[in-house]
Amino acid sequence: MPNKKESDTTVSSLPSDESNPTISSTIASTEYSKGNKPLSSAPVQIPISYPEDGMLTVEWIQDLTLTFDWSSRNLPPSEFPSVFPVDVFDTLVLTASKILHKEPNCVVIDDFDQDSRVVVVGDVHGQLHDVLFLLRDAGFPSKNCFFVFNGDYVDRGAWGLETFLLLLAWKVFLPHRVYLLRGNHESKYCTSVYGFEKEVMAKYGDKGKHAYRKCLGCFEGLPLASLIGKHVFTAHGGLFRSVSHAPSKKPKGKKKNKVVFNPETNPLSLGSFHELAKARRSVLDPPWNPQLSSNLIPGDLLWSDPSMKLGLSENTERGIGLLWGPDSTEEFLKKFSLKVIS
Repeated sequence: MPNKKESDTTVSSLPSDESNPTISSTIASTEYSKGNKPLSSAPVQIPISYPEDGMLTVEWIQDLTLTFDWSSRNLPPSEFPSVFPVDVFDTLVLTASKILHKEPNCVVIDDFDQDSRVVVVGDVHGQLHDVLFLLRDAGFPSKNCFFVFNGDYVDRGAWGLETFLLLLAWKVFLPHRVYLLRGNHESKYCTSVYGFEKEVMAKYGDKGKHAYRKCLGCFEGLPLASLIGKHVFTAHGGLFRSVSHAPSKKPKGKKKNKVVFNPETNPLSLGSFHELAKARRSVLDPPWNPQLSSNLIPGDLLWSDPSMKLGLSENTERGIGLLWGPDSTEEFLKKFSLKVIS
């Protein structure tokens, strides 16, 4: 099975100006705490209910933000349904999933002008309070402020569920300003090993399995990469292989219709955006064995690592994805007229 992928939270941004002051001032106008001390009572009425008209507003997200911040500091995990009931969870996740599943494998972000900025955020791993600070500090999503979250919303941190739900709310509210990409931890394997499954079970109790399955279904819809302003490519892992070459013949006696590759006759080469667009991302765990599947691009995009060694090679340390060298970076950038791989 794949080994864990270590990465710290990172934030970078493209040239920008100030984000929409209306949204920023609306959310920032209410303090999350006073004097760095947790609020003793809920800042808004709980439980949170979904808007009757199904339309999220900045005020609703403000209430959700304040409530999650308060409950994470004051309530035990088992009390989470009293804050965010299962029916509200279902509606939000379903609404967001419908949006995400309609997006392409590689989302193209280019509808901005010289006064806009794009903030790219790395792994947040359930660190809710870091995300709240990041949004306040970088400027909230708005007409002129785009966000690309590069995956790994869950596991390790204690508030992966709140973090993921809050970002889904932003996605529903501003689907063309907030982009949520998939990380290697948005998988059944990682969430069952590194804590998110247990977190959901602890917070939703007898409804935990139901909530966990809904999250897994939502993970499957997360896009794999983004192309920002035609020159910046982002993916959680990195570069990916070409799978356009003809597969070797299927072994005799095998009834299942699986494509089998022979690495000796099919050397590794960089993939194209056309191949990326055709990859099947709706899998709980991306295929990792080139002898059993041709759908290897999702695993490459989520698990690959840069290397000082030239060329492309299988990422044997992780058991999935690739290692790519500086020559591969240069080739990919030149081939597709890119400037940055993030």
